[in-house]
Amino acid sequence: MTTLTIGSILTAVFLLLGLLFFTGGTVGLLRLPDFFCRMHATGKGDTLAVLLSLIGLAIYTAFSGGFSTASILVSIKIIFIAIFWFLAGPVSTHAITRAAFRCGVKPWTLEHQFKEVEKE
Repeated sequence: MTTLTIGSILTAVFLLLGLLFFTGGTVGLLRLPDFFCRMHATGKGDTLAVLLSLIGLAIYTAFSGGFSTASILVSIKIIFIAIFWFLAGPVSTHAITRAAFRCGVKPWTLEHQFKEVEKE
């Protein structure tokens, strides 16, 4: 196997895993009952999905450039972006969720579900 083939396989694996986590976050956004649960699903899913996708792109850039200095530097920049997103994504999700809680958005409880059933 050549290095280009190994790089292509690794890139495909990381990008597909990233797509899987993006899909899971989207399903959580559509299916979960309230704002806080939805923020949790999208925050966790998107953080890991972006991290995996950017790692896949960094691998692709490094292998497709033939390990030249330019391709290695671009890969390092992509890894720095991934690290920044890995740190900043959860912090921003927490800030948005905390602001919503302070503004009076109520979390979902089982009582909400029973009240909806009684209204029907």
